[in-house]
Amino acid sequence: MIAEVRTGVVVRPMRWWDVETVAAHEAELFADTWTPSMFWTELAGVPATRFYVVAESVGPAPDVVGYAGLYIVGGDADIQTVAVIAARQGEGIGGVLLDSLLDEARRRDCARVTLEVRSDNEPAHALYVRRGFERIGVRRGYYPPDGADADVMQLRLRGGSSVRIGLTP
Repeated sequence: MIAEVRTGVVVRPMRWWDVETVAAHEAELFADTWTPSMFWTELAGVPATRFYVVAESVGPAPDVVGYAGLYIVGGDADIQTVAVIAARQGEGIGGVLLDSLLDEARRRDCARVTLEVRSDNEPAHALYVRRGFERIGVRRGYYPPDGADADVMQLRLRGGSSVRIGLTP
């Protein structure tokens, strides 16, 4: 559990009782949403291949205000999601969540971390670049329902070179 004084949240592992709240936030934030059963499937992979956390507000009535997930296989990790409710965006919570995923990837000795982000999501791009991610390609028409492109980004944690397999540079 990570206490964050500057953001007013605590980051803790996502648990089964968080799924309904997280799914409701998902429906408010994204056009193509994960269902509760999709989150259940992800949590079933914890800790073997998954790592999921929530950001919970600090105070007398704590509430989940963000969530993030990581898929780990071998020496690679892929960020599945980083989300913060609209009312709390811009407060640094996304960075706290991202840092917890990157810390876990380092703890598991991953060589690199990849992610997809909407090409038009400038705040997310800025966050990822600040953490050292580089754009390595584009997935055209990746996001339904509007067919927005996704930039594929990568952070090398140790050695190796950027991988650009099957991506448009």
